[in-house]
Amino acid sequence: MVGVNKKISAASARAHTRKKKQNSGLKLAMGMCKTISLVVLMVFVAFAYQAIQPPAPKICGSSDGPPITAPRVKLSDGRHLAYKEHGVSKDKAKYKIVYIHGFDSFRLNPMPLSQELAEDLGIYMVSFDRAGYGESDPNPKRTDKSTALDVEELADQLGLGSKFYVIGFSMGGKATWGCLKYIPHRLAGAALLAPVVNYWWPGFPAKLATEAYDLQRAQDQWTLRVSHYAPFLTYWWNTQKWFPASSVVSRVIDIFSKQDLELIPRLLSGDRTQIRQQGESVSIFSDMNVAFGGYTFDPMDLENPFSNNEGTVHLWHGDEDLLVQVSLQRYIAQKLPWIQYHELAGAGHLFPYADGMNDAIVKSLVLGEKK
Repeated sequence: MVGVNKKISAASARAHTRKKKQNSGLKLAMGMCKTISLVVLMVFVAFAYQAIQPPAPKICGSSDGPPITAPRVKLSDGRHLAYKEHGVSKDKAKYKIVYIHGFDSFRLNPMPLSQELAEDLGIYMVSFDRAGYGESDPNPKRTDKSTALDVEELADQLGLGSKFYVIGFSMGGKATWGCLKYIPHRLAGAALLAPVVNYWWPGFPAKLATEAYDLQRAQDQWTLRVSHYAPFLTYWWNTQKWFPASSVVSRVIDIFSKQDLELIPRLLSGDRTQIRQQGESVSIFSDMNVAFGGYTFDPMDLENPFSNNEGTVHLWHGDEDLLVQVSLQRYIAQKLPWIQYHELAGAGHLFPYADGMNDAIVKSLVLGEKK
């Protein structure tokens, strides 16, 4: 029996050794699999990170950037703003206006200002490229406040005086809310033309904001969600090929109203190659993140900057605007009774380019016309 037991013990030992080697091999294989998986994951993350990174901007005046062709002012932080002057000279002007352009636009696409009106009323207007657009240097820290301070510094460097008027269209209208918030003491008056809204402003009733949001195309709803919740993905989302990107960025025509379709040739006239020339990430996509990302203030909390009737604020909007729902502007006007609200029947988003609108808008602003 002793011999038998020894044979069994020896067999058990050999079996145990084989099992131990097998377990060791299995652990080694599992370890290698984990290492390979980790390497694959790291490679995937690296490629994904690279995919969502926009190309470096091509700064105007740099060795690989576009040339500088416009007059520019140098700001206190070292950036430059390009501008274009319209109307009568500053020395002869009675009214001085800073015009803030809209999305995917630049200084050469301001609201039309008739020379006759400019001479009759004594109007000087300056339009400028917002940061990252045209020939103005990008601002990686751009906010509504920084744009308002750019307006103030531009006015100071051009010698527009202690007070001046501001007109902002679309995205420029949203920037005008920033001027009313951050530099109200410098304003003689302001006009917001079809200003873009942020659907997440807390002043909007949830039902109203949701109803307006749901009227947009599904692709635009997703684009806004990305800009709001994951702004670091805005560039990738609008340049990838798997899902439809913003219809505005893609320049889809049928998002415009009947009137807009008639006015588009006026908006698109002239050379527009400068608009995105420094890079889409520092121009249009930066715009989207500022407009729909985290907000620094809610315009519906603003107080009347002209409580002594020394100026007026006007909000103009078309009731057939398919880009910014009129219901939201009506609500803002109700919340801010000091706003002079003008709702245009049959007008779309591009109404400032319609015949005669420039006269009506400028007169109501500088002459202080009331409701």
